[in-house]
Amino acid sequence: MCKRNVLCIYRVMDSKYSEVPRQRDLPGALAMATVKNQKLPVSDPSKGEESRSKGSAMTRKGAYAAISYMASAVLLIMFNKAALSSYNFPRANVITLFQTLCSCSILYAMKCWKIISFSMDESQSITYNPATLVPFKTLAQTLPLAISYLLYMLVSMESVRSISVPMYTTLRRTTVAFTMTMEYLLTGQKHSPSVVACVGIIILGAFVAGARDLSFDVYAYAVVFMANICTAIYLALIARIGKSSGLNTFGLMWCNGIICGPILLFLTSIRGDLEVALNFPHIFSPGFQVVMLLSCIMAFLINYYVFLNTTLNSALTQTICGNLKDLITIGLGWLLFGGLPFDLLNVIGQSLGFLGSCLYAYYKLKGE
Repeated sequence: MCKRNVLCIYRVMDSKYSEVPRQRDLPGALAMATVKNQKLPVSDPSKGEESRSKGSAMTRKGAYAAISYMASAVLLIMFNKAALSSYNFPRANVITLFQTLCSCSILYAMKCWKIISFSMDESQSITYNPATLVPFKTLAQTLPLAISYLLYMLVSMESVRSISVPMYTTLRRTTVAFTMTMEYLLTGQKHSPSVVACVGIIILGAFVAGARDLSFDVYAYAVVFMANICTAIYLALIARIGKSSGLNTFGLMWCNGIICGPILLFLTSIRGDLEVALNFPHIFSPGFQVVMLLSCIMAFLINYYVFLNTTLNSALTQTICGNLKDLITIGLGWLLFGGLPFDLLNVIGQSLGFLGSCLYAYYKLKGE
């Protein structure tokens, strides 16, 4: 009898204390509140060094972001080509200024209409400055991103002056190596041997494609490599600053625009680009205005997908998507417009670049 009573007491106590939730079984609301009160880390601490060395599989949303970036980039090139070649618009810098102002206007309207938010935590919006829509502290955090973007644009424009187009394309495709290095230095990101091999194939293809034009110019090569470094820093900073500042894709685009816009306006004013653009004979032509409008819209979309693709995937994935986009553009240009002379080395090099990009996508989908 005593033994039976003890057994009953044990069962009652066991059922009573089993109702107390363990730490790993916290209710959903409490778990969400706990996560919400934590600051978003620069890197995911739960994955540690092992995830940095192995990488992660590309999600369906990440794949959509990469494909959307390449599609919008090809369309942007077509509209820019129409404005600069078909209508002979004299100043490319002014187009960049218009695209920046258009992007800021779209973001401002969508924010005011509460269609989008600029932060990952909407409750932080009470601290926003009404003039900038983000806190000045957060704006200062994004300053390195905007400066690297401005340097990238300025150096890229200078890099095409003293070097041929084939060699420029060849050297620019080496950006993948610079991006991989910057990812490691800034975020500690490591890549598998398969991914490194894919990058090697892409770089080999670039040099094979430009093998017939290996004229060496120290200044031109130095400027192109500076553009590669600026591009790599810019892409690596997108993911890092996005996580540390708490801004989402739209917030990063907004801060980048309101910092770069006034600087671009100042540069185009002192150089006389704005005056030349205002005296452009087709400035009020409906066809030209439609092309410019579509160019600005596509520039907004491509900036969005650059930030989204880099955040969801990686800076290296964004760079390789850019290379694959160039290959698609070359192929479409040859099929639609022709006029390109056949060169066996160029074809082999482009094929190697395409193969390396496809293999990279395959290994990323596998999670390497």
